Amino acid sequence: MSSSTEATARAPRNDGQWALGQREPQNPNEVFKAEDDGLNVRARVEETYSKQGFASIPGDDLRGRLRWWGLYTQRKPGIDGGRTASIAPEELEDEFFMLRIRSDGGRLTLEQLRTIASISIEFGRSTADVTDRENIQLHWVRVEDVPEIWRRLEAVGLTTGEACGDTPRVILGSPVAGVAADEIIDGTPAIESIVRHYILDPEFSNLPRKFKTAISGSPRLDVAHEINDVSFVGVVHPEHGPGFDLWVGGGLSTNPHLAVRLGAWVPLQEVPEVWAGVAAIFRDYGYRRLRNKARLKFLVADWGPQRFREVLEGEYLHRSLVDGPAPEARQIGSRDHLGVNAQKDGRFYIGAAPAVGRLSGELLMGLARIAERVGSDRVHLTAHQKIVMLNVAGEHVDSAVAAIEALGLQVRASSFRRGTMACTGVEYCKLAMVETKGRATELIAELEQRLPGFHTPLSIHVNGCPNSCARIQVADIGLKGIRLRDEDGSDVEGFQVHLGGALGQHANFGRTVRGLKVKARDLPDYIEQLLRNFEQDANDGQSFAEWAVLADEELLQ
Repeated sequence: MSSSTEATARAPRNDGQWALGQREPQNPNEVFKAEDDGLNVRARVEETYSKQGFASIPGDDLRGRLRWWGLYTQRKPGIDGGRTASIAPEELEDEFFMLRIRSDGGRLTLEQLRTIASISIEFGRSTADVTDRENIQLHWVRVEDVPEIWRRLEAVGLTTGEACGDTPRVILGSPVAGVAADEIIDGTPAIESIVRHYILDPEFSNLPRKFKTAISGSPRLDVAHEINDVSFVGVVHPEHGPGFDLWVGGGLSTNPHLAVRLGAWVPLQEVPEVWAGVAAIFRDYGYRRLRNKARLKFLVADWGPQRFREVLEGEYLHRSLVDGPAPEARQIGSRDHLGVNAQKDGRFYIGAAPAVGRLSGELLMGLARIAERVGSDRVHLTAHQKIVMLNVAGEHVDSAVAAIEALGLQVRASSFRRGTMACTGVEYCKLAMVETKGRATELIAELEQRLPGFHTPLSIHVNGCPNSCARIQVADIGLKGIRLRDEDGSDVEGFQVHLGGALGQHANFGRTVRGLKVKARDLPDYIEQLLRNFEQDANDGQSFAEWAVLADEELLQ
């Protein structure tokens, strides 16, 4: 073999890894990021686009850098899901934006809640959705109004910065951090430190793709740590006491991957430094050649946990981490914090369920009024599209529950209302192929009417496309939006069905049944029959996911 051939054989594969000197941009997103940092678009919004209007925004800013400040163009009304992949972006997008507001840790003061509500009413046609990442999303936002919206948000300590884009996204935290009676450790100081030191820092504003973080000291495992890029999960070390177990490499979409433990225990005060080390590995070693391989989960899958920890310790922290225990295998209590729950200070928190996260500006304003009336000072968001009112005195609990439910939120929710989530869907999203929010809301109502005695915990997640923003692979019943042919050959909305997915002790991606696709209009009939089969066939104490993974296919059709 010649020396040149040997050199070629030894050369590392060029996946666009900066740490290996592979810095030449290899896809359009990497090109526009190399030309100008996404954070810099803010000045152009304030100085040019908000004054000259939508038509003044060039493509790389419109469909790229604006995301660094929480802005996506929304879908033009009247374009059905069958045309999603067949028309150009400029035909598909409207001259309005979805605006995503960060709520790191899911934490909102009443002043912040009122500010979001007033912005929604004044600038967003009273739209407001709580996402499964503890953000609030508004719609119908005009670029002309964005600087004033930013001014109002930032005046109360909120931001849309890095809510989207190839950046560190909002940090998930337990919505009851600091108050829960069963809490192992409060992760709030770490979340606040990371936000203060690293969010909007140019050192981390050009990552290969999005970077999702979760930090929670709750034994309820309430932040879906299994499917985040990096997670810190509360544990008690036998020698060092409460701290966090470190997980990396989780993610869903079209190539789902469960996070892996690094076997390292991290004390609270070191969480920000370790977080920055993991983020820096992603920045430097992450794959930038192909967008569909640019998430941290692909690097973790290739390296494995041992090598990842060695690189983290040796190249970024320059010290060893302490070995530590895994979280308790048994999940304690529900993850969504619904209902009335005692706090460790003698007061109570009240968890309430909107229908699939759908809210409004008026509802948020009403919620703030109720909270003030009953002495609460905070309303938090959950990673399950729910809302939690904190710090309610015992004598006000009943009146608070009655007022919250009068708004249309449910504290004592059915299994269907409690466990159903949905992404934005074709109503606003340019990637979606089917309607989701309305469809899921109708499904909840149908199932509550048809199966009033069904009380088994059940998760139904409805997604408008394969990207799994609603976590379809880890739901009892996951519904992925697709297009189907009707009996007369016409194109209609439908769903591919995933069954038996789960997080927690038996985390898995469930199963799909060959040929199992359901037209959207047939969903209530299909799920009703599926649940009746479960009730008749399952063993005592068997969960739906356990049953669905093992059940005969004819019972799942």
